[in-house]
Amino acid sequence: MLLPFKRISGAAGTFLWRRLSRAARSELRAHVPTRGRGEWNRGLEDFSARLAAGPTLQHFLRNAPPPQETRPQLAEEPEEPEPYLTSSILEEAGRKVYLETYGCQMNVNDTEIAWAILQKSGYLRTRRLEEADVILLVTCSVREKAEQAIWNRLRHLTALKSKRLRSQAPLRIGILGCMAERLREEILHKEKLVDIVAGPDAYRDLPRLLAVAETGQQAANVLLSLDETYADILPVQTSPDATSAFVSIMRGCDNMCSYCIVPFTRGRERSRPLASILREVKVLSDQGVKEVTLLGQNVNSFRDTSEVQFRSAAAPGLSRGFSTIYKAKEGGLRFAHLLDQASRVDPEMRIRFTSPHPKDFPDEVLQLIQERHNICKQLHLPAQSGSSRILEAMRRGYTREAYLELVQHVRDSIPGVSLSSDFITGFCGETEDDHQQTVSLLRQVRYNVGFLFAYSMRQKTRAYHRLQDDVPAEVKRRRLEELISVFREEATWANEAMVGRSQLVLVEGPSKRSAAELCGRNDGNIRVVFPDTEMEDGTGSGAVVRAQPGDYVLVKVTAASSQTLKGVLLRRTTLRESAAHR
Repeated sequence: MLLPFKRISGAAGTFLWRRLSRAARSELRAHVPTRGRGEWNRGLEDFSARLAAGPTLQHFLRNAPPPQETRPQLAEEPEEPEPYLTSSILEEAGRKVYLETYGCQMNVNDTEIAWAILQKSGYLRTRRLEEADVILLVTCSVREKAEQAIWNRLRHLTALKSKRLRSQAPLRIGILGCMAERLREEILHKEKLVDIVAGPDAYRDLPRLLAVAETGQQAANVLLSLDETYADILPVQTSPDATSAFVSIMRGCDNMCSYCIVPFTRGRERSRPLASILREVKVLSDQGVKEVTLLGQNVNSFRDTSEVQFRSAAAPGLSRGFSTIYKAKEGGLRFAHLLDQASRVDPEMRIRFTSPHPKDFPDEVLQLIQERHNICKQLHLPAQSGSSRILEAMRRGYTREAYLELVQHVRDSIPGVSLSSDFITGFCGETEDDHQQTVSLLRQVRYNVGFLFAYSMRQKTRAYHRLQDDVPAEVKRRRLEELISVFREEATWANEAMVGRSQLVLVEGPSKRSAAELCGRNDGNIRVVFPDTEMEDGTGSGAVVRAQPGDYVLVKVTAASSQTLKGVLLRRTTLRESAAHR
């Protein structure tokens, strides 16, 4: 039994010996003739000496035959299917998929990307849960409440799965997105509620994961990527008749705010090539879409490094008084260039963007927004807190004073701009004085739109490891209610300033509350409701028409609340004409 190892010495013999299991080594030793311990040890020493003196791995590589050239594949040869797509699975193509989306606009876009990939693999889309063969939930992990909604939904779906008729193909359930990356082990092994789990950077792998699930096994891929942007995939809109669309321009985030889970669920920042973004915007324009929102976790830090000639470009300066935890990133085409080019694709298409970080608003971006008639005069400036002490604990990179200075600079640069913001109440260590500073910031800035939440600690974040979630739940609720009340009061005042004035509105469709009314959004992204009546067609001919989804119309505002404007239709118009009469 030892003869093969005596004949192979050097690195090769050592490699083979180490590859043997413990049991195999014991079996080999059992066949060695019985002898004394000293004789056995001397035999081992002799064996080791032979190995050391023998040929090395390089010896075998030198004497190996040259690799055979591979025969080039002819263009007319049929393309081979992926190895995991067996003939039986390919025959089953056409299975119906039900997609359900939770959370932010990025998840809406992710749903469209996932559907584009599955559609190409032969799946069909259904909007009826009872028809589905595959149910996929695109999930959010930013707050505990969002995750709890998914757990509750999963338990309902698994009950549905258990009632599936034996004559039907097994129902497969999958979790996609941020929650998939964060809670893979619990979803797959502890709860055992799903068949597949796919993180935000693994949507290309969905056909394989589903193929594995068809064999009765669970399948997962939650690997984060440093370069995945899905730039070559044209998302399929979930609502084909929609007047607006989202276009993802970057993924991930490098800011590492202490409360935020995004860098851990979506990875590091990476930007799509500019050319692929502009192609998608052009396709949407050709389809009749009238408004595009450029999306990213930190959308205005966009930096396309795909073109060599721009890799040495200087980094734009940060907003005054702002800082980052990372060094300035040199090179690449920046957000101002993208915004300029995107707005040129179709002068009758509105351009918005979200969600930005306040640090990344150089003057060239503000100037472009002011000058270009189809870039909406609306900015999202997430403050998170009005207390400099809490902002430092959050690692936001600015003080209350720097933020207020930026707000004033924005309003000076873009007269009439509409502002929105995010706020978190009850963050670690927040005192009543800190809370009141946030209240006063809401009053001082007077936002048109606000997104306010109680703090929810997330695992993996810096706050989870370094800080204490020490504000009681009832205190968080009280503070949140106060913030919401103050915001609504101030937003009502801000919106009432538009009463008596005309607003350019993009018609979205019938109002949810009344079939006799239409609704849309103005330039500031505020909802506008108005009667569905006849109006001038805008050509000067005197003809009258009714507004249709996708039309730009002028509406005279007659009433305002914190969230909605109400008015009467004047006439149909265009972006160019409306801008000319400002």
